[in-house]
Amino acid sequence: MSERVQKVLAARGLGSRREIEGWIERGEVQVNNRTVKLGDQVDEHDVIRVRGRIVRRPEHPHRWIVYHKPVGEICSRSDPEGRRPVFASLPRLKGQRWVAVGRLDLNTSGLLLFTTDGELANRLMHPSMALEREYAVRVLGEVPAATLDMLREGVELEDGPARFDSLEEQGGDGANHWYHVIVSEGRNRLVRRLWDAVGVTVSRLIRVRYGPVVLGRGLKTGAVRDLETREVAGLYQAVDLPVPDSVRPRGRGGPRRDAPGKRPGKPVAKGKSRNSRAAREDGWSSSPPKKPGKSSAPGDRGGARGAKSSGGRPDRGGKPGGRRQR
Repeated sequence: MSERVQKVLAARGLGSRREIEGWIERGEVQVNNRTVKLGDQVDEHDVIRVRGRIVRRPEHPHRWIVYHKPVGEICSRSDPEGRRPVFASLPRLKGQRWVAVGRLDLNTSGLLLFTTDGELANRLMHPSMALEREYAVRVLGEVPAATLDMLREGVELEDGPARFDSLEEQGGDGANHWYHVIVSEGRNRLVRRLWDAVGVTVSRLIRVRYGPVVLGRGLKTGAVRDLETREVAGLYQAVDLPVPDSVRPRGRGGPRRDAPGKRPGKPVAKGKSRNSRAAREDGWSSSPPKKPGKSSAPGDRGGARGAKSSGGRPDRGGKPGGRRQR
């Protein structure tokens, strides 16, 4: 069966489809010693070369990971200013390449998805899929109710109107107030630009969910974990791709567990927040909730104190409120 060359190369883990389309436009891809154009198709018998090197069939199964990006790293493979790239923290691959699903700016931390399946990465980022991205946001000062309503209804930006699909207050006092917001498009720096458009300063921004995958509390800043079976299956199902055989349920025991750890929660309904606790100062909480009466993380006196839990009760412990992830 013939398929477009960029789709075949993406599926083999060479890069995202958008990236590969750039290679084709620059004449860096040949099929059977002929330079291809966008839209050309190949089959299993064709010999594909990228920059003169033959592209062989993948010898390793695809991988899928979550990285807890810290502030100060860039979502690029190199940087002329010498800043650390996120790729420097990822596991090394043999015969494959990590493809990032979306980006986070230098001053934003939190969840970054990576996979060796370029076709999956392309689908996850495609605007037509409208996958939800959820963020914990800390802002400076009080935000009037009318301003919050404006952000929910829509604000005009330089590249067109935008809004938060969901905006929920998460408490805080003093100078700091926490919110959880959800957007379903990947425009550059969209969350920050929406707050800037209404005159509100964002002092901390953490992505806590991308589609069905949640950052959770167990992954420390700068750490990586492999996705569990059901998380991988959820990603493929969310973008209408067949789930690979390697991650399908096996036997009567249910889905195969790729690694020990907590099982991810159920998919979140559109417009709902899975993590109702605001983030701790060191990123996303990486330890079990303390009993009421304990103080919050050092240096974050106003961060998430008073945040509401999933049951609507104030969290007097000073840590972000919400349900413990199961």
